[in-house]
Amino acid sequence: MGKVVLVTGVARQLGGRFVRRIQREPDVDRVIGVDAVPPEHHLGGADFLRADIRHPTIGRVLAEHSVDTVVHMDVNGTPLGKRGSRASVKETNVIGTMQLLGACQKTPSVKRLVIKSSTNVYGSAPRDPAVFTESTPPKSLPSGGFAKDVVEVEGYVRGFARRRPDVAVCVLRFANVLGPCADSPLAEYFSLPVLPTVLGFDPRLQFVHEDDAIEVLRIAAGEPARSTLNSGTFNIAGDGVLLLSQAARRLGRPTLPFFLPTVTWVGSALRSVGALDFSPEQVRLLTHGRVVETTQMRETLGFRPRYSTPEAFADFARSRGPGLLPPETLARTVDRIAALMPAGSGQN
Repeated sequence: MGKVVLVTGVARQLGGRFVRRIQREPDVDRVIGVDAVPPEHHLGGADFLRADIRHPTIGRVLAEHSVDTVVHMDVNGTPLGKRGSRASVKETNVIGTMQLLGACQKTPSVKRLVIKSSTNVYGSAPRDPAVFTESTPPKSLPSGGFAKDVVEVEGYVRGFARRRPDVAVCVLRFANVLGPCADSPLAEYFSLPVLPTVLGFDPRLQFVHEDDAIEVLRIAAGEPARSTLNSGTFNIAGDGVLLLSQAARRLGRPTLPFFLPTVTWVGSALRSVGALDFSPEQVRLLTHGRVVETTQMRETLGFRPRYSTPEAFADFARSRGPGLLPPETLARTVDRIAALMPAGSGQN
């Protein structure tokens, strides 16, 4: 008998894509997709079960189908479409993860657990280190939002790993996932005709292409290749970084700098009218940025992304169409202005 893989969060595009991909693995016999709402996309030959992981029924699903591999992708920062609220997302992230882990603990057949986490766990603060490793603690614990959810989720996962040492646990901390199908808050931000920015700051950003996200999830869900280990916690990001100003230029979108309090107010206004999920943690990211070290991803997990950070962003930019300003003309103009500026007068 091949493996029975259960995947949560399959109503989202990334979850659906992973379900279709994992079915092609030769050692996978059956894939079960779980979500509280039916997906609008096809899941290939996978079975879909409408179930809310916040409820104890998820335990019966694991036991009845003798699931041995669980890929928990239902940890998200925003509601699915316009059908949910931030409160329901938080409940799914935290309460749903607790219920799922409790069910996994009671199910002897479960032997592998993969968690889709986020580099949001490190936060974004002015005194952050230049680069976060997997063992770097945040300067201050997040006070709310998705970042706090992720911190709580990972805490529950560590508790589960202590109680079930026989289960191989892999936590993947993804940088911002971008690509043609990206539906994250950052993708919405980059789709604005004019990008509000924080005056005096030009943060460094990292991205993961959605194709690479699918591939690393596949690696984490399978048996480790020779000389690799797919148990533990890993930062997942494409090579290199992009400054926010570089990203705007490559999109052909002008930026509109505001003082930090004004950007926070603008974000609240956009959220209140449902135009954009511009959360306080998003504002902090666009102020201070975040960069993570990926040595363990390469040397231990054995994963090398096909797309660098700039390449992932370029593919995303192509899918969004041209901005208000031609990128080539905008880049030449900014470069000329920069060349005329006195040395040391650049932004922090």
